[in-house]
Amino acid sequence: MRYRPYLKDTIAISEIGLGAWQLGQHSGWTNMSETEALRLVHQSIDFGLNFFDTAPNYGHGTSEERLGKALKGMDRSRMVINTKFGHTVTGALNFSPDYIRTSLEGSLKRLQVDYVDSLMIHNPPSSYFDGHKNDHYEILETLMDEGKIKAYGASLDTCEDMKLLMETTNSKVIEAFFNIFHQDTRGGFDMAKDKAVAIIVKIPLDSGWLTGKYTAESRFDDIRSRWTKADITTRAALVDRLRAIVGPEKNLAQFAIAFCLAYEAVSTVIPGNTNLEQLSANVRSADLAIAQDLIAKLEQLYHSEIKALNLPW
Repeated sequence: MRYRPYLKDTIAISEIGLGAWQLGQHSGWTNMSETEALRLVHQSIDFGLNFFDTAPNYGHGTSEERLGKALKGMDRSRMVINTKFGHTVTGALNFSPDYIRTSLEGSLKRLQVDYVDSLMIHNPPSSYFDGHKNDHYEILETLMDEGKIKAYGASLDTCEDMKLLMETTNSKVIEAFFNIFHQDTRGGFDMAKDKAVAIIVKIPLDSGWLTGKYTAESRFDDIRSRWTKADITTRAALVDRLRAIVGPEKNLAQFAIAFCLAYEAVSTVIPGNTNLEQLSANVRSADLAIAQDLIAKLEQLYHSEIKALNLPW
């Protein structure tokens, strides 16, 4: 496993991080047991992963609880934890600045730690990214002074939001929606690099599409039921288009993760893992190298054929 810079006062983090959404107990989704969740975390550490991304609403708090149990007794200074606020343990939204401390204290208790390395505003409306018009960032600075967080930032989906956040706040971490089919946030990578803002790539496999396992005939009865038949047909055609470019022999999921790691501004990528086999395959993605001319072709594919589609995530 290779490691990349995160914050100036933290250790370097693994290029592949553990997205801990799947660790929790979710309705409408295939759940893993607590035993399976703990085993997944421990195996990820054996693979060299040291970055863990979670949130209060993941499994109504059970993701943080299980991650805390799995990491208990380990050297805290060797583990980097990112959590969020705004989506509560009940599933409700509360982006009030007065709720930040309450949310963080709950996360710290569930994680069984005294601090988290980074705390993010969890995909709020765009108006919250302007540091000149919101009280959130002053409170986050206070939490840094108290040693309860080392840095703060936001989880977001667009380049516009990304730039606004960096221009008006002292955010040092951004969790950006970025993959082969969604490259809008790429427009903020250079600014992030100039400002020493770490980028965590979320949804690198486009909710499973970039694994190559779905087709135009696929149907979903879980959270992915949000896609219409037309959405499914469109994405299936794009997967076929992508395979024609990268070659049918490629492991598409590993290729998609490696694509995200091809950008120097990216600190880590957090694919979801529902079992040890997926975890092992995702970890091997870091060993792939993609030629720059192929990266250029995929960027051109996005700008010429995909961007205008405004694909729903």
